[in-house]
Amino acid sequence: MHELGVVFYVIKDVNKIAQENQIKKVHSVTLEIGEVSTVIPALLEDCWKWAIKREPVMEAAKLLVETIPAITYCEDCGEKYSTVQYAKICPRCNSERTYLLQGNEFNIKEIMVEDE
Repeated sequence: MHELGVVFYVIKDVNKIAQENQIKKVHSVTLEIGEVSTVIPALLEDCWKWAIKREPVMEAAKLLVETIPAITYCEDCGEKYSTVQYAKICPRCNSERTYLLQGNEFNIKEIMVEDE
């Protein structure tokens, strides 16, 4: 389960940003997670709840997750299609000359802070 490592990475970055901006309390953190990124949101949430209890700046912060759909592009016919639904084979021309356009991302999108 690499979700715990991912959570520690996010907490480290959020703590750094909070310190640089003299933020006392983080209300929520919004992550963008690609549909095929291998990060499992439910496990991420469990790890988050456990890990933030040890972080004074984030001890009550909510984790919000936005999913980025996985989209694949076919080099032969130019079709863009759902990676999860059709995998590597283009549904239009059956080509395997395809590549992932989006859906493997993992980004910290937004950090909301509490008003003092």
